[in-house]
Amino acid sequence: MNEQRCPNIVDIEASGFGNLSYPVEIGIAKSTGERYCALIKPEAHWTYWSDSAEQLHGISRDVLLQRGKPAKQVCHEINAFLGRSQVFSDALAHDQSWLNKLFNTMRVNQSFKLRAIEHIMLEEQFNVWDKVKSELEHKLQMVRHRASSDALLIQQTYLCSRQAANSPAA
Repeated sequence: MNEQRCPNIVDIEASGFGNLSYPVEIGIAKSTGERYCALIKPEAHWTYWSDSAEQLHGISRDVLLQRGKPAKQVCHEINAFLGRSQVFSDALAHDQSWLNKLFNTMRVNQSFKLRAIEHIMLEEQFNVWDKVKSELEHKLQMVRHRASSDALLIQQTYLCSRQAANSPAA
């Protein structure tokens, strides 16, 4: 695989886990430095809600109903933002499931390709990932577990762990 200098990263917050859950917030950090984030107004039939998920991301269903964008609009915005590029996730199974639910429900074709970030990582990156991520969380003072900040954190962890993996001490 070709070396990926700075990958596009997506992170999704959801109503919970499992097949009844749905995306509530999508954050993207592009390789260009551009960022996208949107709260998603739940569809009428998206009713599953996990209080523990709400505690984690801090987004209430009421906030989504009041401030969320229509799901179809979010699909079109994401497609326009990413085009036909590749975007990477550190939780592919969950994120792909939620993107499928979003795009399939809205009957919108997804223009971009989602892949696991592991596909572009060096073996040595796996050894330092958790340490680098923890250090960056502290350095960047990330206190909220939200999609756009998490996407940026994952992107920066990728870049810093890659640099650490390529250093002579690694």
